[in-house]
Amino acid sequence: MEVKAELTKVSWSSRDELIGSTFVIIGITFIIALFVGMIDLILSKILSLLFR
Repeated sequence: MEVKAELTKVSWSSRDELIGSTFVIIGITFIIALFVGMIDLILSKILSLLFR
């Protein structure tokens, strides 16, 4: 019964807030993936030039 009482006190996000937050998370994840990919590409080029 305590769980039901606590769940009635929770402030749930609206559908629009959830959709907006989801797009923000997907966008940030995409940007971080691009950044990590670029760093990987640059470092692999540098290392291939050094050890050639």
